[in-house]
Amino acid sequence: MTNDDTLLIERDDRGVATITMNKPEKHNAFDDVLIGRIKAAFEEVGADPSVRVVVLAGSGPSFSAGADLNWMKRMAGYSRDENVEDAMGLGAMCQAIDKCPKPVIALVQGATFGGGVGLVAACDIAVGTTHAKFMLSEVKLGLIPAVISPYVVRAMGARAARRYFLTAERIEAQEAYRLGLLHEVVEDETDLHNACDRLVTVLLANGPRAMAESKALVDAVADRTIDDTVIRDTAERIADTRASDEGREGVTAFLEKRKPTWTDGQA
Repeated sequence: MTNDDTLLIERDDRGVATITMNKPEKHNAFDDVLIGRIKAAFEEVGADPSVRVVVLAGSGPSFSAGADLNWMKRMAGYSRDENVEDAMGLGAMCQAIDKCPKPVIALVQGATFGGGVGLVAACDIAVGTTHAKFMLSEVKLGLIPAVISPYVVRAMGARAARRYFLTAERIEAQEAYRLGLLHEVVEDETDLHNACDRLVTVLLANGPRAMAESKALVDAVADRTIDDTVIRDTAERIADTRASDEGREGVTAFLEKRKPTWTDGQA
């Protein structure tokens, strides 16, 4: 996949891929084309063994204002079937972020509205500045935040989602942190990038396969009754990782008091 002027993909020699929405004049509002590009970008970096960590960012003063106005105008003329197909594109993008086997960090500044909130919620880790603000604004337009709802409800919980889905109130950064939509709040964009570097360093110390399996593990056990099936499943998962090359290397390195091989070249 190649860069264009609306989506930038950069890789560094540490194995970090940064995907940047680059429509600052439109506050990184997305349409069906950009949605497709974001989905393809996450599928690409997710399948690239040289990529260890993914960062999702937005250029300019805002992370993402949600749906582009021109796209919304086109949607107004769609049939129901066309609307379903169009919405499935947004769903596929969110799923590509959520299911990316690499840890995904969202860097959030300024306004994040509508579908942009879904982007943040689909990431594994979200850091925002004190000036970040969120709004699930769909009901103001007579719409609902349907496709992003599984990720937003998972991030902030059903009770909080009911309030903010219904009121479309603005959510300030500290409230987003309290709700779980943000994991950290920092002062400004310099601190935002410093926090990103710190998190990247932490993540690069961990086994790549183990992190991918840990993401899958959370999905497998979340909101499930702890019964014999779940216990058996978790036992099989740890057995598989213990027997894997990465698991054996990690334990051996620990016992030999050395760094595991996946940290080679890392400071």
